[in-house]
Amino acid sequence: MKAGRIFVALLFGVGVVGVLVSGAAIYWRFLYLSILLVVGFWIWTQWVGRGLRVSRSTRILRANAGDYFEEHFEVVNGSRIIAPWIEVFNQTTIPYASGSRLLALVPPRQKRSYLARTWLTRRGAFALGPTRITTGDPFGLFRSSKEIAANQTLIVLPMLFDIKSFSLPPGLLPGGQVIRRKSSDITPHAAGVREYMHGDEMKRIHWPTSIRRNQLMVKEFEQDPQAEVWLYLDSQNDVHREKPHQDEQVSTESIFFKKRPTFHLPPSSLEYAISITASLARYFIAQRRAVGYASAGHAYTVHHAERGARQEGKILETLAFVEANGELSIAALVAAQSSQIPQGSTVILITPTTRPDLLLAVDDLQRRYLRPIVILLDIGTFGGLSDKNKIAHSLRERRVPVCVVACDADLTQTLSELSTNFISQEMHTWQNPILSQ
Repeated sequence: MKAGRIFVALLFGVGVVGVLVSGAAIYWRFLYLSILLVVGFWIWTQWVGRGLRVSRSTRILRANAGDYFEEHFEVVNGSRIIAPWIEVFNQTTIPYASGSRLLALVPPRQKRSYLARTWLTRRGAFALGPTRITTGDPFGLFRSSKEIAANQTLIVLPMLFDIKSFSLPPGLLPGGQVIRRKSSDITPHAAGVREYMHGDEMKRIHWPTSIRRNQLMVKEFEQDPQAEVWLYLDSQNDVHREKPHQDEQVSTESIFFKKRPTFHLPPSSLEYAISITASLARYFIAQRRAVGYASAGHAYTVHHAERGARQEGKILETLAFVEANGELSIAALVAAQSSQIPQGSTVILITPTTRPDLLLAVDDLQRRYLRPIVILLDIGTFGGLSDKNKIAHSLRERRVPVCVVACDADLTQTLSELSTNFISQEMHTWQNPILSQ
């Protein structure tokens, strides 16, 4: 492109100088040719630029960190003349996003399409765009650009690990009285009927009442009294640590022609805690357990215990946006929500803290006849100061299962081994936990 500009400038300069010095016909031709090239290329560029269009589409808008994300790009030259070159620039904020291409010699009224694959390395929400499309003349004298705004958003969920087994302490009661709280799940405990609303499942319609009232009526249910599983994520701003690192990058050639690379979590205690929480949520929902979630980051978030893929989706989408910007300690988080949990339920605390707050939270749960389990991130391996041995010993004295997770640990193996390392000890309601002196 730079050579073309030099050529046209040189042609114009020689023509002007030659006309002024000698006035020969050849120099007039050089001058006219350079002016003709400038005017012609400007018209060519503007004409082609007005007819350019680009569209991008994808089959999914939800993916997990570590997955490949595929997008289909289609570039159309809607003008009646050939486009010498078309540059597509993907301006999305996805780290190391692909999709930017340079297409040459696109015929009139024709389109070019290609597939872009991006290795997702960071959770969160990312707009698929904007997209800038640029064309120009063969000599690079002029350019015409368009920018197409993003109309879709990709949600990158946390990375999930396949947990083989995870042992839970036995609940106090296998059943109990009905919990007088509405549930979106179908349980054996019907509470009444209400009018049909858009989105209600057909199997919840109560046909006899619907016929009687001449309008669709659906059944409402109350929560099952069996024990629940709650996941408490500690997102306090001053307890998490992260070691310096560089994001992993994979070239386009590696994506298409080599084996899928192994994704490693960033050396951040928050990212490990989020992936652990997401993996446990998927595991227990697959076991058809009612799973609840609570955290207190920038906003206090609670998802009441429910079953099914819908609950899994809500928890994972919430985890995609969690940041370590909360002010509530793990003890304050437990105190704010634990009174709403049925007795005998299991509460899993995912935290890197070794402060006395953790013991206060565990004591509070045990006083309410709940079953705590602690997933303790070894903050010393993430660049912080750790006293995990002392806190872990105090937790085991309270008959609380503890799983210590270090940076670069295999989370699948570490979490699955808890079932073999922990020997369940029955604790009756009249017993008090043994506290360290």
